[in-house]
Amino acid sequence: MSTSQSIAQYLLQSKAVKLEPSKPFTWASGWKSPIYCDNRITLSYPDVRSAIRDAFVETIKLHYSEVEVIAGVATGAIAQGALVAEAMNLPFIYVRSAPKKHGMENLIEGIVKPGQKVVVVEDLVSTGGSSLQAVDALRKADAEVLGMVAIFTYGFAPAEENFKAGNCKLVTLTNYMELLDLALHTGYIKADQLEILKEWRKSPDKWMQ
Repeated sequence: MSTSQSIAQYLLQSKAVKLEPSKPFTWASGWKSPIYCDNRITLSYPDVRSAIRDAFVETIKLHYSEVEVIAGVATGAIAQGALVAEAMNLPFIYVRSAPKKHGMENLIEGIVKPGQKVVVVEDLVSTGGSSLQAVDALRKADAEVLGMVAIFTYGFAPAEENFKAGNCKLVTLTNYMELLDLALHTGYIKADQLEILKEWRKSPDKWMQ
């Protein structure tokens, strides 16, 4: 089993990812969706969080060998980012979605020096908007962002376009199509449900409207 398949299996087993084609979820954006992903759940399972941490470490070593600092995106990737930084014996920082409204009014928590090479850790990529905000914040602090790693991506076309436009490399541990393939072969979903799940990804904002 490949690393991508293993991580997909962990996400399904821990119920960090739920597939319900017949009982769609409603996202905060208002979109109706046959899938719900909350990768923070994986932190409650030591074997799962360790497998994700180790996969991140190997991915970073392979794709971003010059890394000097690990940055987590608040709030979902703070814990996993800290685990990765600890395993790699590297400094850790995290990037808020908005500056604090008191004290130092920090957007970036921790110390990053101008020119330091940073890899951003994210838990989930949908359209990429909030993830790339963190990248922009680090660049404004004069850090050199080598790229981003994430546990899971839906693989939406706008996300690919946004990361390309933002000149940011993205490497994910697993993805939507890998997860669907595993779900089908393990009996988690049936063939007719697979078609519904594939159709949703084409136009998630218009699905069930």
